[in-house]
Amino acid sequence: MSVKEATGEDASPETPADPAAPAEAVAPEVAKPAKGESRTDMVGKALGLLVLLGDEPRGASAAEISRRADLPFSTTYRLLGSLTRDGFVDYEPDGRRYHLGLRIFQLGQAVSNHHGFAGTALPVLRKVTEQTGEATILSVRDGIHHLTVNKVDGPQTFRVTSDPGFLGALHTTSVGKALVAFAEDEDRERLLEELPLEPLTSLSITDRDAFRAEIEKVRRQGYAVMDEENELGMRAIAVPVFNSQGIAFASLATAAPVFRLSMEAMEALVPLLQAAAVELSARLPQR
Repeated sequence: MSVKEATGEDASPETPADPAAPAEAVAPEVAKPAKGESRTDMVGKALGLLVLLGDEPRGASAAEISRRADLPFSTTYRLLGSLTRDGFVDYEPDGRRYHLGLRIFQLGQAVSNHHGFAGTALPVLRKVTEQTGEATILSVRDGIHHLTVNKVDGPQTFRVTSDPGFLGALHTTSVGKALVAFAEDEDRERLLEELPLEPLTSLSITDRDAFRAEIEKVRRQGYAVMDEENELGMRAIAVPVFNSQGIAFASLATAAPVFRLSMEAMEALVPLLQAAAVELSARLPQR
C-alpha cells in the first residue's frame, strides 16, 4: 500500500523493434520449442514472462525481460511475439517496451467474478468506506504474498494505491498478518518458520521470534495492525474473513495516512470491519 495524491515511424505490436534485438530478429515469430525443449517448457517460460511483466507497471524492454528471466534473448523475443499476437502482452513502439495486455485483464476479471470479488464484495467495501471515509481493501493469500482483489478509495485528497492485482508482503501488512495468523495450523507454522522477513521500512519486523510473537498477538486480539512497517506515512488495520471451518480465506482492511488517523482511531474501527467480514463470509464463495 502507498499514499498518492489524487490529482519516428511506429512499429506495430506484431513487429516490435528492440534496440538489443539481434539483426535476424526483425519480426517476432510464433514461439516454437527449441531442439530438446518440450511445449510444456515453452508454456512455463511464457507464463514466467507474464509474471515478470506483472512486476513492471511501466513495462520493460525485451532485453530487460530476457535478463530478468535468465533466458536467451532470441527465446524471450519469440515468446513475447506470440504473447503479443494473442493479446496477453502489449507492445509500446515509442518506448520499445512491453506491458501486460487486455487479455490478462479479461482473465483476471473472470477470476474475480468467479470468486465474487467484483460484484458481491464491492457493495460491502463501499459501505465500510462510506462510514470511515478511508480506503477499504480486500486481500487473499497468494503463496508468500497477499493479493489485493478489491479496493474502494476514500473521498480524501490522499488515497491508498494498493490496487487490485497488487502483490504485497505478508509480514509488513495488516492484511498479510491477519492471513498468516488465521491460516490453517500447518500453513501458519510453515510461514512462521520460512517466510522471508525482508525489511521494507526501518519499522518492519525482521526478527523471526518477534514475528511469531506478533502473529500470536493478532490471534489473541482478533485483528492485525500495520504502523508504518510497509511504508512510512501509512497505517492500516485488518480483520480476517473466515470460512465455515474458522480459517481465514481473505482479510479486510482500512488504510489511511498517519496524519489522518491515529492508531487508537484505527482500532475503534475493528467492530465495523468485523461486521463487514461476517457479511463477506456469508456472501463470498469460500475456497
